[in-house]
Amino acid sequence: MKNRLRQTSLNLRSEGSILPVDLLQRINDGDPHLRGLTPEDYHLPPSVRLNEAINHSWTRLLGAWQSFQVALGKLPETDLGTTLTRERWLLPLFQELGYGRLTTARAIEIEGRTFPISHGWQQTPIHLVSKRIDLDKLPPAKAPGGRLSPHGLLQDLLNRSDAHLWGIVSNGLQLRLLRNNLRLSRQAYLEFDLNAIFDSQSFADFTLLWLLCHQSRVELADGAPPQTCWLEVWSKEAHELGARALDQLRNGVQQAIEALGRGFLAHPANQRLHDQLRSGELDRQDYYRQLLRLVYRLLYLFVAEDRDLLFSPEADETARQRYLDYYSVSRLRRLAERRVGTRHHDLYQALRVVMRGLGEEGLPALCLPALGGYLFSPQAIAALTDGEIANQHLLEAIRALAFLHDGQTRRTVDYRNLRSEELGSVYEALLELHPVIHLDARQFSLTTASGNERKTTGSYYTPESLVQCLLDSALEPVAVATMNRAAPEGREAIEAALLALKVVDPACGSGHFLIAAAHRLARHLAKARTDDGEPSPEETRQALRDVIGHCLYGVDLNPMAVELCKVSLWMESLQPGKPLSFLDHRLRCGNSLIGATPALLKE
Repeated sequence: MKNRLRQTSLNLRSEGSILPVDLLQRINDGDPHLRGLTPEDYHLPPSVRLNEAINHSWTRLLGAWQSFQVALGKLPETDLGTTLTRERWLLPLFQELGYGRLTTARAIEIEGRTFPISHGWQQTPIHLVSKRIDLDKLPPAKAPGGRLSPHGLLQDLLNRSDAHLWGIVSNGLQLRLLRNNLRLSRQAYLEFDLNAIFDSQSFADFTLLWLLCHQSRVELADGAPPQTCWLEVWSKEAHELGARALDQLRNGVQQAIEALGRGFLAHPANQRLHDQLRSGELDRQDYYRQLLRLVYRLLYLFVAEDRDLLFSPEADETARQRYLDYYSVSRLRRLAERRVGTRHHDLYQALRVVMRGLGEEGLPALCLPALGGYLFSPQAIAALTDGEIANQHLLEAIRALAFLHDGQTRRTVDYRNLRSEELGSVYEALLELHPVIHLDARQFSLTTASGNERKTTGSYYTPESLVQCLLDSALEPVAVATMNRAAPEGREAIEAALLALKVVDPACGSGHFLIAAAHRLARHLAKARTDDGEPSPEETRQALRDVIGHCLYGVDLNPMAVELCKVSLWMESLQPGKPLSFLDHRLRCGNSLIGATPALLKE
């Protein structure tokens, strides 16, 4: 079972961190070190292999899908098609997933609210609706579910109920696996595009669907709590693995900086760099900062490419493909995986073209937008901009950033789902480090030092629990009061009032608090706009973009922290081609504790 999971597959969408892509890859590959993947764990006889059972289900469901499509073509426009979708397609699907014949369930009542979930199995609610109902939109008045979308109805139930942890919602075209996310600042679910899987006959994607959504994954022993099911066991293991991976990523960033530092010192074309360091014109700490900025440029490009955020939606396809084939960091990652590298320096020359293109003017030939901002300005890496570095040193740095090692297994870093908070914690660890340079030996290394930049700039990373506590006590009451005051004037007034709020972090660091505040306000804004207790992911993302563009301000004494905060917020805003400079006037480098008075400011 070695079907390579494609992160860019149109048939699978991972939103948030419900189950990270790295775990999905291990499940898909049948990782022998991952518990719960034996035939016995799926209630199969020892003589039956998993791929045989999956193949049998696949064959039967292909026929059911074709029959469903024929029946849909005959469905009158006036018929919502709920019975047809369930009987011809979804119930056979769940039968092949081991649930038997699902029966309709009674509405679930919690805290005086009624949740008309259509079906269920043990403690797992399964909500099946018509093909003609969008999972993210309010259903027609005659459809069950009240004034919540099917996705919102199920998510609201999971968040309110202690007895229900995981659930499934489907309209026959998409199937989503949801989990209680009350303590998360953003939506999280896993979606399978059933229409694409069966129309394109993608057996690989169906295999993962079968392995994740099988009845055995949510089955509970008599009296056992929901936390004991296999999905939750996997989720906890993934969380622990993610914590270890984050430690490795910190080490990888350090190794990348050291590889680049050595590489620039070692290249014979960089005599000017040697002279600047020897004379003191370039401070050794500043050399380290410039290397750090170069690494964060690479991280930025990793995230932007993996999330398809670098190009404008109107980008020319030929120019876009030219970039991906010859200039992208994805190409560098592929080369780093296969090659050690040579003494030539053509790879950095191509990377330099990209970095210059992302500066002030853009580069139409590669469809690169002008991102602006200090991070991509020539001054940010002034000593390195015209320098050279051998391919072997550049690929060594790329390898350190792109791959993690788990025993004898090498895994790819999941930059597509890398949270900006994780990027911030990496940055925090780097503040502990101090550069050591031996010019004659052309050596560069980083060591831990006391009295370092963290202490002198007051840069300390804020734990997630403290951020959420601060939001609950400071931001939430203001947001609720703001909405209550505007409520008599209608929905548009609530929206305008929320976007008029100003959230300021006087020591913003890498943006951990501001990002969490943006997500909190975005949920309120999306609810106000849609009148939906659980707004759709698209509505929430749009609200998040608007909040980041209107409500957030930050100050920090450390200039690199300010740049990283801009990058983190850009990652969260998910606006393809949007320049970094749109946050320049909102996030500033300076001292917020100087005790400024009107007279002082006037002077």
